[in-house]
Amino acid sequence: MTDTRTLPASIEVLPSRFKAADGFLFPRGTRVYLTDIGAPETEAKMLDAARELSALGHQPVPHIAARRIASEDLLERRVSALANKAGVSSMLLIGGGLERPIGPFESVMALLETGVFERNGITDLAIAGHPEGSPDFSDTVADAALLEKQAFAARHGISLRIVTQFAFDAQAILDWETHIREIGVDIPVHMGVAGPAGLLTLIKYAKMCGIGKSASLLAHQPKRLMGLGAGYSPDNLVEPVEAEQAAGRHNGIAQIHVFPFGGLERSAAWLTGRGSWDKADDRPPLR
Repeated sequence: MTDTRTLPASIEVLPSRFKAADGFLFPRGTRVYLTDIGAPETEAKMLDAARELSALGHQPVPHIAARRIASEDLLERRVSALANKAGVSSMLLIGGGLERPIGPFESVMALLETGVFERNGITDLAIAGHPEGSPDFSDTVADAALLEKQAFAARHGISLRIVTQFAFDAQAILDWETHIREIGVDIPVHMGVAGPAGLLTLIKYAKMCGIGKSASLLAHQPKRLMGLGAGYSPDNLVEPVEAEQAAGRHNGIAQIHVFPFGGLERSAAWLTGRGSWDKADDRPPLR
């Protein structure tokens, strides 16, 4: 009999909405990604949220969006503050989704080549993956970018992982992971998963994020994706991947990364109930 592996999980939060009390929903040591949505107050809010998460014993992972960084000085200041004032040791680097950059950085590679992360002791980095493709670039460009970043990380002693955009088709994710291994990408994949939420909420976010295939799947095959309750069940995405791993395949998918569109409490309850997280404790914050 083959045992099914239960994948561990990280989660994503908006810095502007994060409260210290939210940190008690997560088991100590959880990687909590802090989203950069381009708002003017992002820098201060992200620093505050990262401090709170570190104090609670979690691992804050701020987003750094290349095309939203106005200058090299701003990049240096932001990375230095997060590392030295908030205990950040890991970051997620993304393009930023703007058609034209507001500063000198066109791409994640441009960020990496500054050396700012190594100068500030950040040698644990995440980059984005797009199992269903991206509206901003072709699959060929995406493949080349993954290989370029992987080679850079190997040369500079950086631990690199891929965190994917959320999707709703397990087979599409498995096929994409097979493809990137075939072209030579061998770094771990953290699979993006939408947490429990209502159908209309998920369709809205899928369209906002440019995930056309997933939005279509949700709209046209909702019964396939719904659990017994009134809403979307992430188990319909995660369990087929775990079953593949139990059969010895796709073990490069190291964990799941949850986008809590239906609320932090709902996602935390789902992760705890399925065994991806230990029950969060109520011990006082670490200082």
